[in-house]
Amino acid sequence: MRAPEGMIPIFLRRPEVWLAVAMLAGGVLFAVVRARGPAVRVALVERGDLEQHVVASGRVWVASRVQIAAQAPGLVVRVAAASGQHVEAGDLLVQQEDAEALAGVAQAKAGEEQARARMSLLRRVGATVANESLREADTNWEHALGEFGRVQKLASSGSVAPFELDDARRSLDLARAQRAAATAQQQSSAPAGADSRIALSALTLAQAQLGAARVRLAQTRIVAQQPGVVLSRSVEQGDVVAPARTLMVLAADGDTFVVIQLDERNLASIALGQSARAVADAYPDRPFDAQVSYVAPSVDPQRGSIEVRLRVPKAPLGLRPEMTVSVDLTVASKLQVLTLPTESVHALSSPSPWVLAVEHDRAVRREVTLGIRGSGRAEVAAGVGEGARVVAGDGQAVTPGQRVRAEHD
Repeated sequence: MRAPEGMIPIFLRRPEVWLAVAMLAGGVLFAVVRARGPAVRVALVERGDLEQHVVASGRVWVASRVQIAAQAPGLVVRVAAASGQHVEAGDLLVQQEDAEALAGVAQAKAGEEQARARMSLLRRVGATVANESLREADTNWEHALGEFGRVQKLASSGSVAPFELDDARRSLDLARAQRAAATAQQQSSAPAGADSRIALSALTLAQAQLGAARVRLAQTRIVAQQPGVVLSRSVEQGDVVAPARTLMVLAADGDTFVVIQLDERNLASIALGQSARAVADAYPDRPFDAQVSYVAPSVDPQRGSIEVRLRVPKAPLGLRPEMTVSVDLTVASKLQVLTLPTESVHALSSPSPWVLAVEHDRAVRREVTLGIRGSGRAEVAAGVGEGARVVAGDGQAVTPGQRVRAEHD
C-alpha cells in the first residue's frame, strides 16, 4: 500500500539523498569485503602415490656391428644380400671370381696325392726290398767270412797260393760293405728312418699347400659369420675389390638398446635397473618396455650430457637401428606420500622453496622440504602437514600476512 505523499519526509523526496545512501552502502560493503581479503584458489596437501619421470629422445642402437670386408683382391660376380635383409650364419653375402682358386686347389690336391702315394710305396715296397737286401747281404757276409777262414787255413799250410788268400779277403771286404749298405737302407726305410721322414715331410708340405689353396678358395665366398640384418651395402656385381675394403655392415642379432643423452643434472637420479616406457616415432602405437643397463662413466664436456643405454628385452616388430625413440624413464616412485601442486611452490629449484599456506584466513609463508617430483605434483617431506591449504598458482598477488578468502579448486 503506497504511503500518502504527505507522510514521506521531504528530504527523502530529493534524488541526491538516495544517491548518497547508495554510495554509503557500497562503501560499507567494500570495507567489509576488503577486511576479509581477496579470494584466492587453494589446493590441499594430500597423500597419494607419486612417480618421478625423465623424458628424453634417443635412438635405437645395436651392441654388435660387423663390418664385412674382402680378404683377397678379386672380381665380384655376385652380391647375394641387400640392405635391410636378414641373413643367417653361413649365408652367402658376396661371391668373387674363383676359377684361379679352384685350379690351385686341384693342383695342390694332386701334389698331396702324389706325396701320399710315395709314402705308401715306401712303407709297403721299400721296406720289403730293404729287408730282403739285408737278408741277402747277411748271407753273403756269412759265406765270405767262412770262405776266408777256410782259405786262410790252407794258405798257412801252403796248400793254396797267396793270391787266393787275397781274393778271399777282397770278397770278405765286399760282403762287409754290402751288408753295411743293406743295413743302412733297411734303417732308412723303417718308420723312423730318414727316407720315411723325408717322405712324411713331403706329404705334410703337400697337405699344407692343399689347405692353403682351400683357404684361398673359401676367401672368394664371403659369408655371414652370425645372424643379423644388413644395415648398408657398398658393393655391386662387377666391382673389383681390394682386401680390407668394407663391403657391408651387419647388425648382429642380439639385445637391442636405446641410447639417450640426459642432462648431467639428472645424473643423481639415474641408476641401473630403472624401468622405462619407450615408443618409436615411426610406430607410436607400439610402445615397449626398456631398462637402464649402462650409464656412461663420464660427462660429455661440450654438451653437458651423459649417455644412458636402455636394454630392450622384447623389441617390437619393425624396430630398426638408428630409429628415433621417445623414452619416459621412471627414476623414482613412492606410495602414499604427502604431495602438493608444484605450481604452488615458490623458488622451486632453489635450496629454500616455500609456499603460502592459508591459516586462519591469512596467507602465511612456510618453508618446505621437497622430495621427488611427479607430473604436476611434488612430495613435501616437511613444512606443511596433511590437509593444509596452500595458495594455488604462484600467488604473486598475495603477500605473506595478508587476509585472504580461500576458494578450493
